Amino acid sequence: MMRALATAATGLEAQQLMVDVIANNLANVSTVGFKKSFAEFQDLMYQTAKAPGTSTGIGLLPVGIQVGLGVRPVAVHRVFQQGSFQITNNSLDLAIEGDGFFQVTLANGSLAFTRAGSFKIDNEGRVVTAEGDLLTPNIIVPDNTTTINVSAEGKVFAVTTGTPEPTELGTILLARFLNPAGLNSMGKNLLQATLASGASIPGEPGLEGFGTIAQSRLEASNVNIAEELVNMIVAQRAYEINSKAIQTADEMIATVNNLKR
Repeated sequence: MMRALATAATGLEAQQLMVDVIANNLANVSTVGFKKSFAEFQDLMYQTAKAPGTSTGIGLLPVGIQVGLGVRPVAVHRVFQQGSFQITNNSLDLAIEGDGFFQVTLANGSLAFTRAGSFKIDNEGRVVTAEGDLLTPNIIVPDNTTTINVSAEGKVFAVTTGTPEPTELGTILLARFLNPAGLNSMGKNLLQATLASGASIPGEPGLEGFGTIAQSRLEASNVNIAEELVNMIVAQRAYEINSKAIQTADEMIATVNNLKR
């Protein structure tokens, strides 16, 4: 019975983590470029009273007696499913259709990656994120620019005052990873490469497996509200069942304590 208390307690902790992950998904349902996550679990070690295949003298046990000791979280996995596109009127709103990440340089000089393509222009004409991190490779927009056009292949053109022909400002390169699920979340819509993700592989949009760029569009979060609410109900009921198991074990212990000789 004491074993049941500890086992059910691991179930409570597991379902609490599940609800935490669901809550974060729902909180970011309107976050541009956000990718939902889900928690993965494993059963714990088993206490073996009789091992399957043990000799009985006249044969082998076809089955044994093994009692599980609970569950533990093993991973919170990020799902890089494509989100839907939102049409905007901003020429610097960019969405990636397919595989790849935008590359940005942080204030400390390190490289980070994002699917959120809501870019701005700073006081020096550089294309930056809302936090001021530089798009990499850097694109400088002239101060007399009237129109900015970005092709599906990432080439950036600007039409300036008095010049009818567009001027090419540079090319936006994307990056991809062998294991994007291994990227480290930094917050602020940014991801960082790790040993698990592998080094970034840069390339031009539309080539060698990279996605293309859609201008005046933003990639919405890929969170499915209905799916998350169903998962929340399942987690809540599982939490209640585990708490009921603790209550039942406690009542059984109380019964034993009240036995009279």
